[in-house]
Amino acid sequence: MYVSELMSTSIVSVQDNDSVEYAARLMSRYGVGSIPVVCGQALCGMLTDRDIVVRCIAQGKIPKECRAGEIMTGNACCIAPRESISKAVRLMGEHHVRRLPVVENSRIRGMLSIGDIARATGSIEDSAFSGRISLKKKTNGTGGKPI
Repeated sequence: MYVSELMSTSIVSVQDNDSVEYAARLMSRYGVGSIPVVCGQALCGMLTDRDIVVRCIAQGKIPKECRAGEIMTGNACCIAPRESISKAVRLMGEHHVRRLPVVENSRIRGMLSIGDIARATGSIEDSAFSGRISLKKKTNGTGGKPI
């Protein structure tokens, strides 16, 4: 099975010069924790809710004035539409991500999530291919308390 068969083509993204406040509003409206950042039409990174908290708010920056490109995670792990789902799962596991931008000719064509894979396979356990994608909460190193 190919990535193109399962990916979502309804893509919500922001430009690198859009404000972090605008990105956060889009993330809230669409119920997502991460959003692709594009430079023109090319993917240039991913912006997560954690990026907003750690790289903007915690640093005393003003979300209305801070730009998505300033705090995004650059060099986002991505995959091509004609790659296999097993490769996508492997990448998700290696990079500890639950969503992959699907990119072709430098342009974002879709998003593939662990949820997309779970729906196709019938369960998250099956989609994690025997634990290659960590579904456990990360801890902060203080006695295993979730962060």
